[in-house]
Amino acid sequence: MENESTKPSRFEIEQSPPAPKNRRVISGRRRVISGRLTRVFSEDYKKIEGRIFDPRGDHVKQWNKYFLVAALISIAIDPLFFYLPEVNDDEMCMGEDTSLKMTLTIIRSIVDVFYLIQIYVRFRTAYDAPSTRLLGRGELVLDPFKISQRYLKRDFTLDFLASLPIPQVLTWLPIFDNSEMLSTKTSVLYFIMFQFFIRLYLVFKLSSHIQQVTGVVAESTVAGAVYNIILFMLAAHVFGACYYLLSIERQGICWKEVCDLEEPGCGEKFFNCRYLDDPGRASWYQSSNISNICGRDTESYEYGMIFDAVNYGVASLDFFTKYSYCLWWGLRALSSRAEEVQASTFLAETHFCILISLTGLLLLAMVIGTMETYLESRTERLEEYRIQQMDTELWMNHRQLPHAMRERIRKHDLHKWIKHQKVDEEAILDELPLDIKRDIKQHICIELVRRVPLFDQMDERTVDAICERLTPVTCTPGTCLLREGDPTNEMLFIMHGNLDSYTTDGGRAGFWNECRIGPGDFCGEELLTWALDPRTTDTLPLSTRTVTSVAEVEAYALSSKDLKFVAKWFRKMHNKKLRHTFRVHSHQWRTWAACFIQSAWKRYRRRKLVGMLKVKQNYNYENGVGSEQRRNKRMGSEAHDCIRTPVPKPKDPDYFD
Repeated sequence: MENESTKPSRFEIEQSPPAPKNRRVISGRRRVISGRLTRVFSEDYKKIEGRIFDPRGDHVKQWNKYFLVAALISIAIDPLFFYLPEVNDDEMCMGEDTSLKMTLTIIRSIVDVFYLIQIYVRFRTAYDAPSTRLLGRGELVLDPFKISQRYLKRDFTLDFLASLPIPQVLTWLPIFDNSEMLSTKTSVLYFIMFQFFIRLYLVFKLSSHIQQVTGVVAESTVAGAVYNIILFMLAAHVFGACYYLLSIERQGICWKEVCDLEEPGCGEKFFNCRYLDDPGRASWYQSSNISNICGRDTESYEYGMIFDAVNYGVASLDFFTKYSYCLWWGLRALSSRAEEVQASTFLAETHFCILISLTGLLLLAMVIGTMETYLESRTERLEEYRIQQMDTELWMNHRQLPHAMRERIRKHDLHKWIKHQKVDEEAILDELPLDIKRDIKQHICIELVRRVPLFDQMDERTVDAICERLTPVTCTPGTCLLREGDPTNEMLFIMHGNLDSYTTDGGRAGFWNECRIGPGDFCGEELLTWALDPRTTDTLPLSTRTVTSVAEVEAYALSSKDLKFVAKWFRKMHNKKLRHTFRVHSHQWRTWAACFIQSAWKRYRRRKLVGMLKVKQNYNYENGVGSEQRRNKRMGSEAHDCIRTPVPKPKDPDYFD
């Protein structure tokens, strides 16, 4: 008996006395009872194969958005049932739009399927165990029995009532089709509003749940503004349908009052278009004054707010025309908060106007607030840019900068605004975790860095380390990135645009070397030689060239500190295979090579000229010149025969295999 009392329940979740190992296994992340998993954290859910849904999973989030759209459609369909009654103004009777009823029944039945699917999803969606909840999240309970029990106690009743096909059933019942009482038909239609309000409550509840899980209902501010405008249009759609049904009801009341005065020859069945062929109805209608009392342009009966609907014969028009008119009326009433609505002393009209006024005030506040937020988000940066421009202009006037310099500053600010919308990319990346920052930098830079031939020869780890430390640089035409003779602070890798690179060899007279560099090239290579030198000092190398942008340039910069770090910890950069690539693409080496070729050519021409002169002057020196004189001349010619370039040979980086 003791063993039976201590035996754990099949669906037990909380702690219980120890059981055999093969019956219960408890770990820090999962709980298994009777060989069955009952709890799991959300991050471990993907390892489980089953039919239980994760409430924070992508599938449930996507389904909630689909179901929200279906729920909004169902809310929009329900008021359309109010347009089923139609009035025959010529015969003063009420009929029914059968084709509209069939169309609405089919559409509403299709939408009801989503509510049935929602019930199934709720029965199969896990929930957080309250006893393990930490910072709003806890272990997910996967036991189907516990999930069903919790759902049945909480939300099942409302979901079940919302899924019932109430409008379809009520409108197709004989009590609606064959009723002789006008009040019976309108009462049946008003009963549809009971389910409408249930579904409306579920829509707001689902929107709140989506906002709690994902942070927002809509992904962008524009979508949020459109969502609130849709709610405003939906409210106008509902009030317009109610206005139409109220006009039908008021006309029916007028007919009934006239009928009561003309008894016993009148009966309420005469107002149903099914009885148009009734002989008693035909004789009564010919003797009755109902067309003058309850017809158009009447002053005998006070219609109040529905006077326009009766006067224009809205109830006798086709569906699209009367729906458009009622929707316009609802929008006008909500926008003016019922100020333009002239209500009578009829109690239903008075309460209807009060409801319109309160709803319009609430919805206008929501829509205006959302639109204001959207406009502020769009204009905030523009206002910030305008204020910064004003401050810049005041500062330039105070410093009395020349016109050309002012234009350069304005052009730079405008270029930065157009390219980045004043977004500080580095500030955004600094707020992210290190692994996300690394992946983003690699995603953005890896293909661009591989375009640089020097980096294409390096291994993957070295390129990743360089990508992590690259910073974007943008400049306008005419910007000087490097100046000859200044310390080189960073190495630039060109991604887009063209630059002019030239040198005067320290200002030497008569020397000028210029070239054009573009995407895939780099500049500031003196810094690489400095970083790879194991005996280097903190003194930065001097730039041997001046680099100026010709057009808009986008590049990535690697600072001296970061380059030194990569060269120190990633020793594969010290590789002789990079020597040839570095020399081919280095403009400093290209300049030296060009000067060396020119000097070699000059030496060749000089030696050739000297040889020809020796042949011609051979006879002159056979007897007249002494041996000592010939020896000195030979030594002088050998010394003069060395190749001397105007540009010193660049220093090679410290490569080793």
